[in-house]
Order: sequence, then C-alpha cells, then structure tokens
Amino acid sequence: MAIVTKESTPADKTAKKGPLQGEAQPVAILRPDGSKAGNYMVLLKPRVMSLVVFTALVGLMAAPPGRIALSQALLAIICIAVGAGASGALNMWYDADIDAVMKRTRGRPIPKGAVTPRQALLYGLVLSALSVAALGFFVNGLSAFLLAFTIFFYAVIYTIWLKRSTPQNIVIGGAAGAFPPMIGWAAATGEISLSSIVLFLIIFLWTPPHFWALSLFSSDDYKTAQIPMMPNVRGERSTKRQIFVYSVLMAFIGVMPSFLGFGGKIYGICAAALGLIFVEYARRLLLAETPAAVIYYARKLFFFSLIYLSLIFAILLTETIITRALEFYDRLA
Repeated sequence: MAIVTKESTPADKTAKKGPLQGEAQPVAILRPDGSKAGNYMVLLKPRVMSLVVFTALVGLMAAPPGRIALSQALLAIICIAVGAGASGALNMWYDADIDAVMKRTRGRPIPKGAVTPRQALLYGLVLSALSVAALGFFVNGLSAFLLAFTIFFYAVIYTIWLKRSTPQNIVIGGAAGAFPPMIGWAAATGEISLSSIVLFLIIFLWTPPHFWALSLFSSDDYKTAQIPMMPNVRGERSTKRQIFVYSVLMAFIGVMPSFLGFGGKIYGICAAALGLIFVEYARRLLLAETPAAVIYYARKLFFFSLIYLSLIFAILLTETIITRALEFYDRLA
C-alpha cells in the first residue's frame, strides 16, 4: 500500500483515479472542527464495527468452551473491534473521492474536510498494527493472522482493487465481512473448524442479496460514483436472479449449525423460518416487473436482510449462553 506523501483533497484523488461523472467535484477544505474525536470515531464506521463485534462474539461463544480465559476473550473482542475500525478508516481514506459524490457518504469526515487523507491513512495503519500485534501476543497467532488477512482483504483486495473494477466486488469482497465469527472461533480454540466455516458462509452468502437489493434502489448513486454494481453492469433482471440464487443458498446454510451440533433445535426452527421469509422476499423481487415494484421489494428485502442476520446470530448466541448456564448448574448440583 503506497503511503501518501502530500495532503490531497478528494478532488485531487479523483483526478488520479479517473474523473467521476454526474456533478462537479467538491473540494474538501480543512476547517476547524470542535468534534475532532467524533470525526475519528466516524472513520471507524461504528455501525459496521458493531456488527463485526457481534458476529465475532457469537463465533467465540459458540466455539467449544473452556479453551480461553475470560480476560483473553475480552481482549480478543477489543482487538477485533479495533481491527474492524482500522479497515473502515483505510476504506474511507481510499474512497474519499467517491464518498464526495454519493449522497449517503458526502458527510463523512474526509469529504467534509474535518480529517485529511493522510491523517485517516496513518490512523488506519496504526490501529491495524496495534490490533493484530495485541491479538497475537495476548491470544494466539491464528486469530491474529486471520485479523491481519481480513484487514488486508477489505482495504486492498476489496477497496482498492475489486470495488471499482468488477460487478463481483460484493461477492468476493464480502469475504472480509464474513471472517469475524471465524476469528472469534480461532481466538477461542486456536483452530479453524467446519463449524466456523459455516458461520463464515452464512455471512458470505448473505452479503450479495443484501447489497444488491440496496443497489437496485440506489443505482443512480452508484452510477454517479462509477462503481460497477451488478444492476448498472449486468442489468436488473440478472441482478434479481442472482439475488434469488444466493438467498436460497444462504437459507440452506443458515440451518447447518443445528446439524453440526453447535446450534440447537430452537435455532434450527427459527433459522429455517427466517430463511424461508428471506427467500420469499427474494422471489417477489424476482417476479417484480414494474420499476415501482422492483424498488418496493428491493427495499423490503434489504431491510429484512438486516433483521435476518441479526436474529439468527442473536438466537445462536442466546441459545449458547443458556446451554452453558444449564451445564454449569448441572456441574454444581
């Protein structure tokens, strides 16, 4: 990754990567900001970080018990959170040019001039190094390696390479968001197992329908930023078909924890029901013909996808905690 040697505005960076069409490039002028700490927190993408922490916690808790001390578990979650935030900062550093022209990202710290690109880059690099080193020193080498690979994958493979070059950006790049439960599992056990791979696959297969549904009703925004999202490159019909296929695969993998033994019957029933609802929304989107219907069902699917992922991981976590508590009570009895 090249180090920035001079302060550059989003407009300067755009010129290096190629012009964006649709509107003039705003020039970010650094100005006094009374909430500097708040801007640095925004660089960490706290909403994304919270999802990463949650899924990593589920992976750590769902792993076989008794192999990690409580202090190590807490440190592992903190390191994963910091690593996730570092990825977000590096992403915002590189994507400052397209953030400046997309409606939903114009208010981010670099486009609005509250943080310079160099500051964001150094911030991301320092946090990356600290999180990986601490995880390796205090927990284990495998989890540190997976965290380092995840940061590299998101910042370099996805952000720098795939995002602007292929409509498969979300499919391949989605692996970065799917690693946290595997990192949590590795932190707890020091190994990668079939169970942790299943948790990875649930998020990996969830990512394309989630983001492609978003892109169906935000296609103009992505087109303005010249990001080759599936609807803009392959068309609406192809996107809807692929959303449906990924939804079916995800719903099937979603019930696998029950068959592998680290998810119980309640989880299996809930995951199956939620998966069927997800597939039904995808089916309705597939059959939608009018632009209004496509946007309507794309929004429905997008928002339900958030509910789906949150619920199945929350149910798995709750079920695991209850099971462990009952096992502990039995040992005391």
